[in-house]
Amino acid sequence: MATCGLLPSLAAATAARTHTILPLPFRRHSPLGRRSTSAMGARAFHVSQGADPQPLLRDAAAGHPRLRVRTHAQGEGDAGRGAAAEGEAAAFSWAPVILPFLFPALGGLLFGYDIGATSGATISLQSADLSGTTWFSLSSVQLGLVASGSLYGALGGSILAYRIADFLGRRIELVTAAVLYILGALVTGFAPNFVVLIIGRLLYGIGIGLAMHGAPLYIAETSPPQIRGTLISLKELFIVLGILFGYLIGSLEIDTAGGWRYMFGFSAPLAAIMAIGMWTLPPSPRWLLLRAVQGKGSVEDNKKKAIQALRTLRGRLVSDKVLADDIDDTIVSIKAAYADQGSEGNIWEIFEGASLKAFIIGGGLVLFQQITGQPSVLYYAASILQTAGFTAASDAARVSILIGLFKLLMTGVAVFKVDDIGRRPLLIGGVGGIALSLFLLAAYYKILNNLPFVAVGALLLYVGAYQVSFGPISWLMVSEIFPLRTRGRGISLAVLTNFGSNALVTFAFSPLQEILGPANIFFLFGAIALLSLVFVILTVPETKGLSLEEIESKILK
Repeated sequence: MATCGLLPSLAAATAARTHTILPLPFRRHSPLGRRSTSAMGARAFHVSQGADPQPLLRDAAAGHPRLRVRTHAQGEGDAGRGAAAEGEAAAFSWAPVILPFLFPALGGLLFGYDIGATSGATISLQSADLSGTTWFSLSSVQLGLVASGSLYGALGGSILAYRIADFLGRRIELVTAAVLYILGALVTGFAPNFVVLIIGRLLYGIGIGLAMHGAPLYIAETSPPQIRGTLISLKELFIVLGILFGYLIGSLEIDTAGGWRYMFGFSAPLAAIMAIGMWTLPPSPRWLLLRAVQGKGSVEDNKKKAIQALRTLRGRLVSDKVLADDIDDTIVSIKAAYADQGSEGNIWEIFEGASLKAFIIGGGLVLFQQITGQPSVLYYAASILQTAGFTAASDAARVSILIGLFKLLMTGVAVFKVDDIGRRPLLIGGVGGIALSLFLLAAYYKILNNLPFVAVGALLLYVGAYQVSFGPISWLMVSEIFPLRTRGRGISLAVLTNFGSNALVTFAFSPLQEILGPANIFFLFGAIALLSLVFVILTVPETKGLSLEEIESKILK
């Protein structure tokens, strides 16, 4: 899964509900990553110099006791200070941004690494010559557990994240994920038997679930608004880079006795770097303020901690006065959002009204993302290539590296073009390519088995089509489509749907292959892909250029 880039819109949605009233010259971006007030539509007001501002001021004050209202009547001195603040807020330095992005993104890289490494490890583990064990003769069910064990763990990790994430905070959640990555890698690498191997896979998977929840939140809440979208998209590239890295390690160790141990265990030192790096980073300023608003900490103490954290994250280009003002604005924003929501939506509200429509769109996309065969194609890429004529395990592993490079390239295309081309065109074209590639794989196993380039070409087409459609856009749509009231629970259900269907398809692939044969299984996936194409055409809206409020008011009503 590319869980990548999933949740930046949570912060943007809350920010869009800020009731600060600013005239045009004072509109600026907050270092905490909230929207410019110019994006607030009808909620932003401009009081002209010739008009009496008092009625507006009285109405605004009646609407919210904490509103900060500024008008041109405040004088040129205040305007000068506002312009200076605007310039300070707009400026940012790349140097302090790199590490707060890099260390959380390692959580995505380690998820991708597991996908790539498992592809080669399943071959090594089953070989009498290469496994280095006496229990190498695994049934199709046991092999399915090895491949999908980390995904079952990720499913549990997603449920755990829903329960403890706000208590721990994004930073500690990611440190915990890194520790679980280390434990899972070491237990798997040194596993003396099959049962211990599965325990290690489950531990690693719980780390995946926590990392895929915490990483996008931390990046979104700590990135400057000017580059937040780029950084969230780059996290998807880190997942793909991890897959490629897993293929590479698999290729290097595929001919080594017990090579699967090295493939699984190599993630431990990378996870240690992530753990140390996250420990040195500050907590999310927005999380500190959220805890204060929830009554889980002193408002003044948490404000001071948030300013200090924001200073670390922004460097020295922004003054203490600007930081303090933006911290105050964010507190007002959070309180206003809580007041508007009344109380957090319960789980059943997801299945009512606008939330149900959003869940059908978002949940349907992440479901079809998996049941069109994506986990099987990735986890069993080396095995598919072996049956396509690359008989040596090392040959199949090397071709997997080329597929990983192509995947990386196509992900880059999607990242930089989604806001130009739009969501629907990329989804429709990509899903159509997925269906074609799956039917080509079915044809190869049925009638074209003397043409191995057909299998390789179909795999490349599948990877390219997936990476410009289901890969990045499903999670982008999930982050955009849910109403604010049920967004947290809605995204939680989407994550559970994704990991659950991913684990199910990965586990079922080998048994189904034995029952149906490869030709029929890929034909089945192709038929599901056609169904998903119809779903996209009839159900999924175009959200390009729309604010979150416009999506909720125009599309979900």
